Amino acid sequence: MKRRRKAPFPHIAVDLRLMDIFLQQIINGLVQGSIYALVALGYTMVYGIMGLINFAHGEVVMIGTLVTITVAGTMIKAGMPVVLAGFAGISVAVLVCIALGWGLERIAYRPLRNAPRLTPLITAIGMSIVLQNMAMIIWGRNYMTFPPLFPKIQYEFAGANFTAVQVIIVLVSALTMGGLLLLVYRTKLGMAMRATAQNPAVASLMGVNINRVIAAAFVIGSALGAVAGVMVGSYYEIAHYQMGFMLGLKAFTAAVLGGIGNLGGAMAGGILLGLIEALGAGYIGDLTGGFLGSHYQDIFAFIVLIGVLMFKPSGLFGEKTGDRA
Repeated sequence: MKRRRKAPFPHIAVDLRLMDIFLQQIINGLVQGSIYALVALGYTMVYGIMGLINFAHGEVVMIGTLVTITVAGTMIKAGMPVVLAGFAGISVAVLVCIALGWGLERIAYRPLRNAPRLTPLITAIGMSIVLQNMAMIIWGRNYMTFPPLFPKIQYEFAGANFTAVQVIIVLVSALTMGGLLLLVYRTKLGMAMRATAQNPAVASLMGVNINRVIAAAFVIGSALGAVAGVMVGSYYEIAHYQMGFMLGLKAFTAAVLGGIGNLGGAMAGGILLGLIEALGAGYIGDLTGGFLGSHYQDIFAFIVLIGVLMFKPSGLFGEKTGDRA
């Protein structure tokens, strides 16, 4: 009876496998974190200026995804090239989300601007429920398939796999966030936003149109939400009327982690949360002896949220929006 030969260096094979898993989860985390960062910027812009947590922002992202599916899918079925259909779908989604963000600010939040803090917060939760039910009525309860707007090309690097869609998501997110920073710190509108965030009354005395600045914050945040919705749909290839709820909670966690009211903090918090989730999903099975699987990755976001609120409520980068007492 022959003995089975052992591998000459079994520990090397194990180390390489662990390294492949680690690199794969880093890539997945960067992609997921880029999406969280885009959505978190919508929360941060509104909170930085108004001190309001717009819990309806996740539903704005969801509507952007569903509008893209409807417009792009219809045009592709009609024979239009995928590139043109995708461009049309994304453009219409951005315009719809901009109108939605402007409407939310004008109808739901502006009349409550001087109300106690709890009132607009409850209104935001109520608008989230309203938008979710409106989407259910328009698009139905079933999951919808996102049209293939981007090429499905796979790449390999050091044993880890990633797709063209993932590369596009990271690049678009980075460019969008960079453009937003330029807008806020290098334009007159950005100067007006920062002045309003510091002290709305003084900014108004200096000639800043407060209503216009706040509306612009909602509009820009909603446009970013539409872009994030397209990224989410392209990544997961499905959409649902309830998809904005969990995505919104995680993006809010990312904003709190980085320091809500701080644009750079929201970006860093989104990336960091994505990495924590991805690494947690990759190793939670080994750490718990198989008791918990990768589908429990959502718990990490809320563990992070609880930890930040307990030990560093201002977030990793603090708050740069002035006193809101």
